[in-house]
Amino acid sequence: MMRMLHTMLRVGNLERSIQFYTEVLGMKVLRREEYPDGEFSLVFVGYGDEGSNTVLELTYNWGTDNYNLGNAFGHIAIAVSDATAACDEIRKRGGNVVREAGPMMHGTVVIAFVEDPNGYKIELIERD
Repeated sequence: MMRMLHTMLRVGNLERSIQFYTEVLGMKVLRREEYPDGEFSLVFVGYGDEGSNTVLELTYNWGTDNYNLGNAFGHIAIAVSDATAACDEIRKRGGNVVREAGPMMHGTVVIAFVEDPNGYKIELIERD
């Protein structure tokens, strides 16, 4: 049996990233691990426990404030019941909406995009 466990994102400011994923997107910190010998920290965040949900691993390499995101990584996708309402709530919480809710190009699915403090894109996909 195989199942997705987590996606790792390198972040330049761990506390600001934790604040975004918890206070803006409503995830919970599931666990935090410090590795002084390797000079890095890991924080796992998500909407449910790691045993039955795919989560995000936020990796902070001590002393690295930013990364070149490149053009290979696309986005993280989150299901929402109402993309417009989700954008409004995210904006109220200080989040950056970079594409308002509306039908996807060449399709009918309603989507929106927000950006985390590191520049990673998060797609909100409207689902019943």
